[in-house]
Amino acid sequence: MIDVAALAGVSHQTVSRVLNDHPSVRPQTRARVLEAIEQLGYRPNSAARALVTRRSATIGVVTSGSALFGPTSTFIALERAARDAGYYVSTATVTRWDREATRRALDHFRDQGVDGVIVVASHDEAVAAVRSYVDPGPVVIVGPPERPAPHLHAVAVDQYGGARLATRHLLELGHDVVHHLTGPHDWIDARRREEGWADELRAAGVEPPEPWHGDWSAQRGYAVGRRLVAEGDLPTAVVAANDQLALGLLRAFAEAGVAVPDDVSVVGFDDIDGSAYFHPPLTTVRQEFRELGERCLRMLLRVLGGDDPDVELVPPSLVVRGSTAPPRA
Repeated sequence: MIDVAALAGVSHQTVSRVLNDHPSVRPQTRARVLEAIEQLGYRPNSAARALVTRRSATIGVVTSGSALFGPTSTFIALERAARDAGYYVSTATVTRWDREATRRALDHFRDQGVDGVIVVASHDEAVAAVRSYVDPGPVVIVGPPERPAPHLHAVAVDQYGGARLATRHLLELGHDVVHHLTGPHDWIDARRREEGWADELRAAGVEPPEPWHGDWSAQRGYAVGRRLVAEGDLPTAVVAANDQLALGLLRAFAEAGVAVPDDVSVVGFDDIDGSAYFHPPLTTVRQEFRELGERCLRMLLRVLGGDDPDVELVPPSLVVRGSTAPPRA
């Protein structure tokens, strides 16, 4: 930094202000310092900076490594938000959410001296494993709609509200009852979506029918769709717990000559890439992952600053396409 200052003809404090993007530096001075930095090939020493500031500008992110749309999209959003805020991301993958594996991952980040940790934990085992770990550093968990423990902070998409949006849309189209194909019950998102569907029906004076239990796969949606066709008791409207389940339903109905949306309206959840090109284009609930990532990072920074923020829920939105319509007269 002293070499850069000498070449640019400024103080080392001015070089520091340029590196930290301080607004008080004149444009001509900034340009001269940046030219000296480039000429000398100067790179800030992150280890030395961490010693001075007591911050590493690095965030640890623990994920399951799942290829499912929600966890993957959440991680991408977190990495983008961190980069935009000037932070680096260090990642640890936990393939099995037991206490020992989770402890090793979190201890690894503590030993690295990261500023805080964000855990993408959407099912029960993950939440229980993280809850059991008590660490002096800030931890934000993505998924639960409430704080799992006093030492943890939470940010989540409002899965419950999203399911109510989807169900309300079908009721407003004139369907007397809306059926539901669930996700796996050990996932928080699946349970919250089922609760939202059921409560929206009850609010309309409709007793929820028994849901069909599923997972997150198109194969399961296809199997349920084939069974419904074989039994000859087709609903007029279905909310599927994700877009892959909806895709399986659409395939099964198409093979049987069941018209969507004329015979059955179908709504998905996620708005995955390509859902607008299903046949027909899929009405679905969009999760706002970019906002989710930004809110997680803001919450982590607030905790670093000494705040104790409450849970934040990111509202989803309904994307209406061609797979839903009023029931046949």
